[in-house]
Amino acid sequence: MKKGVRKILIGGSVAVAGIGAAAAASYRLVKKLVGVAMDRKEPVVVQKNRKKFSGSSYATDWLARMEAAGEALKNSGTERVEITSSDGLRLVGHWYAPKHPRRAIVAMHGWRSSWTKDFGIISDFWKEQDCAVLYAEQRGQGESEGDYMTFGLLERYDCFAWINWVNEKTGGSLPIYLGGVSMGATTVLMTAGLDLPASVKGVVADCGFTSPHAIWKHVVSNNLHISYNGIAASFADKVSREKINMTSKEYSTVDALRACRVPVLLIHGTEDRFVPVEMTYENYQACAAEKRLLIVPGAGHGMSYIVDEPAYRAAVVQFWKDFDDSTRAAAPEQGSAAEEQAEG
Repeated sequence: MKKGVRKILIGGSVAVAGIGAAAAASYRLVKKLVGVAMDRKEPVVVQKNRKKFSGSSYATDWLARMEAAGEALKNSGTERVEITSSDGLRLVGHWYAPKHPRRAIVAMHGWRSSWTKDFGIISDFWKEQDCAVLYAEQRGQGESEGDYMTFGLLERYDCFAWINWVNEKTGGSLPIYLGGVSMGATTVLMTAGLDLPASVKGVVADCGFTSPHAIWKHVVSNNLHISYNGIAASFADKVSREKINMTSKEYSTVDALRACRVPVLLIHGTEDRFVPVEMTYENYQACAAEKRLLIVPGAGHGMSYIVDEPAYRAAVVQFWKDFDDSTRAAAPEQGSAAEEQAEG
């Protein structure tokens, strides 16, 4: 029996002799899965089974469009910048600013992704709308330092640091919006639970999940078809604490949204097989601030902008129009069919 397993059993006041090979095998499996989720280096199993992990695949024409847009963004002349995180990591970002910016966006990409892949398609829209953008590279990914990805738990503080960087860069003269996709959406939603500067006017979150624990359980159970019972969850928390001194249950998007005081626009596709749309409904119900909802029929994970670009643009432009000059979070708004569905 491995030393790590023995420690868990002793810590739980369980006699080692009373635990068989099944518990040890379960621990080894869970440890590997948590490594797949959190470790910087992408395991071979993820490379070979990406569709199983994500629960979806992209149409060839969409994939080609995304790759071309990402390459164009990469070569668009952004300024490479660096900051230091609250726990001492070097974080890298890419700054774009038009001649006369109307607002600024702090953009956070998703799990095992990149700023060019997740925002290449939408970057032209942001340019057309005179948005300055800080494209962050999330900790544990790309050029940013860090051994682990933490599914928003620590990334929220990185996002907060980028907000401060943008405020310093612009002299606090621009309204700031937080924008993210998938794990990046969860990052900005968790950031919304912090005490944000007055310059932050809102959050636009595309297909964010409710908590690290919930998304791990969903992917393992539904995409990988592996049992994620109470013992597995306990093992996962143990491994997570060893890596980042936090467990997947210590904080959630739902917790953050209950404390949120800035307007939030939640976006999700109905055919998402990685982050189920029900998680956005749950996030919507938890949000204590002004909240809006755009549900895109037929869109898979992170594909809402491509599937219904007019609706996506209209919702975001209206959101900016309503809150660019706002000085307070308004009461929650009611009315749309999607919102009524979420309330139900």
